[in-house]
Amino acid sequence: MFLFTKMQGTGNDFIILNFLKEKLEYSYKLLVKFLCDRHFGVGADGVIILEKSEIADYKMRIFNQNGLEAEMCGNGIRCLAKYIYEKGLMKKEEINIETLSGVKKVKLEIEGETVIKVKVNMGCPVFDKSKIPMIYKEDAEKLRIGSLEFYPISVGNPHCVCFVEKIEKVDVKEYGKFVENYKYFPEGTNVEFVEIKNNNNIKVRVWERGVGETLSCGTGACASAVISNKYMGLENNICVELLGGKLDVEYNDEVKKVYLCGSAEFIFEGGLWGRSL
Repeated sequence: MFLFTKMQGTGNDFIILNFLKEKLEYSYKLLVKFLCDRHFGVGADGVIILEKSEIADYKMRIFNQNGLEAEMCGNGIRCLAKYIYEKGLMKKEEINIETLSGVKKVKLEIEGETVIKVKVNMGCPVFDKSKIPMIYKEDAEKLRIGSLEFYPISVGNPHCVCFVEKIEKVDVKEYGKFVENYKYFPEGTNVEFVEIKNNNNIKVRVWERGVGETLSCGTGACASAVISNKYMGLENNICVELLGGKLDVEYNDEVKKVYLCGSAEFIFEGGLWGRSL
């Protein structure tokens, strides 16, 4: 038997496995697909594996619902930081966490022994198409697909941001699934649909690579805010309203740093017994 913890950040839910002392011999891909199944498993958008790190305090591995490993997850890293602190693994207000997209610095806002909010230094956004990665030779800021225009960007993982007038009228599944697997994105991409409310507020719906539409996406919120600031002239501090709640994103084009701030919550804990995977 091994234990798991289920957590969520603005409705984006994860199963956390603590493998600091030992590793599982199962196929991670099969294990993740089983755990994330909402009918036969625990049910989640993804699985976070906590491991030891040689270059940071801890290492985070994040797997999407389809069993494939992703580079980074903004909501997931906030959940993991709260887990690390409240489980007593490290009682510090600042934690360095290794991810596939580099070491992320995480700052905790604490009341008593409870982590109220987590602020993550997401690093620098990437617009170089070859590094997103995106195979597109034309020197253009945006990509037209059908009747919509998409701005490619990486915030630790690939994203495509599209501005719409009425977000409720967008067929997120149809466009999201198509763009996720579009020929220009060799590793697939996450897709965001953005409605601008004012200079400091946007509404976003997210189609996550390997998952489908989710209630929230931390890197998606960052990508949407950065693109809104860079190309639409919005302010540096933007409140991103997602289906699962609100996240705050800070971005300054001069400093080239993105900060994501929001809450994270425990849902429940349990154990899984031996099973053929």
